Amino acid sequence: MDRRQRLPAPPDPFAPARLGPLTLRNRVIKSATFEGVTPDGLVTDELIAYHRRPAAGGVAMTTVAYCAVAPEGRTERRQIWMRPEAVPGLRRLTDAVHREGAAVSAQLGHAGPVADARSNRLPALAPGRFLSPLGMRMTRAATPEDIARVIRTHATAARLAVESGFDAVELHFGHNYLASSFLSRRLNHRDDAYGGSLDNRARFALGIARAVRDEVGDTIAVTAKLNMDDGVPGGFWLDESLRVARRLQEDGTVDALELTAGSSLFNPMYLFRGDAPVTEFAAVFPRPVRLGIRLAGGRFLRAYPYEEAFLLPSARQFRAALSLPLILLGGITRRATVELAMAEGFEYVAMARALLREPDLVNRMREEPGARSLCIHCNKCMPTIYRGTHCPLVGPPAGAPARPLADGG
Repeated sequence: MDRRQRLPAPPDPFAPARLGPLTLRNRVIKSATFEGVTPDGLVTDELIAYHRRPAAGGVAMTTVAYCAVAPEGRTERRQIWMRPEAVPGLRRLTDAVHREGAAVSAQLGHAGPVADARSNRLPALAPGRFLSPLGMRMTRAATPEDIARVIRTHATAARLAVESGFDAVELHFGHNYLASSFLSRRLNHRDDAYGGSLDNRARFALGIARAVRDEVGDTIAVTAKLNMDDGVPGGFWLDESLRVARRLQEDGTVDALELTAGSSLFNPMYLFRGDAPVTEFAAVFPRPVRLGIRLAGGRFLRAYPYEEAFLLPSARQFRAALSLPLILLGGITRRATVELAMAEGFEYVAMARALLREPDLVNRMREEPGARSLCIHCNKCMPTIYRGTHCPLVGPPAGAPARPLADGG
């Protein structure tokens, strides 16, 4: 018998699997994508319907995005931020998802420099002062007191998630949100205990993970969404990300890592790949902004060719270095790709755009060996976050708001 015959068979992606204290019904997770249907910063019937659709369609767990841990941590003011007032609505949402047989996770984070300070009417926090290309205002350098407060509010938000019936929380350490911006040499020029060496730059993210784990123990699963690289010169890169991932594994604070990439500040399409919807983005903004996006949007929304499982080459390096469960993200649109991820040692896969086009895709994949998504990677779903996130090729879901949600007014 040769070595290949002795290797264990990869797990069935559609069989139950463990994630920390959870048993999930399969290994496919609906990744966090901002839903754009919370105009008052609280749960709506539209938000519940948004998550019920993929839950009924077969995903093991759907992720609510984005649950900010503080008012200034929202990307804009119409997002949910975790406070007692939000708990009753969140409980309605978790109950609805559970009735469909799926688990539900809350993505917790602080937008930091990605926040639109004009919309929030609060300064955007960052490692230091610079002009945010999103809010077009100067960020405010986070003080040690701000850092301690934000760490505490992550723990408080996690406790509220437990009270709201969530099965898991996902800590947002990607896309140059606050924790990610501290990891980046490009954005973090501090000379205190939170700047300079990687150990210092990682202190904030590691502190958040420890505070959350200490708060919730093993009552729910704790995952983290970690940038493998920022996709910008001078930003966070693979070698440093691997070291942070090892620290998270050694600390025992997370049950799995979802591996991501890109910068919402400087290079968002590095995560999405495929067509850059500059014209569609311009159309949802007022006329003066619209013209600017049409003229200069191509420099911000750079197009990258789409490839199936496009983050897999980088993610393989994490799989080789870690024993921690890993969630593969990025271009998962075929059953064959899900099976490939299992064969390569990834415990879970995460999907987003494909489930906007077909919320029942997971059920179809389970039933059809050759199943693949109808998503064409046009990325025209991205601008719909301002009026109810959906695939424009199939039209907005019933009840979605018809007016922009992020005018910044």
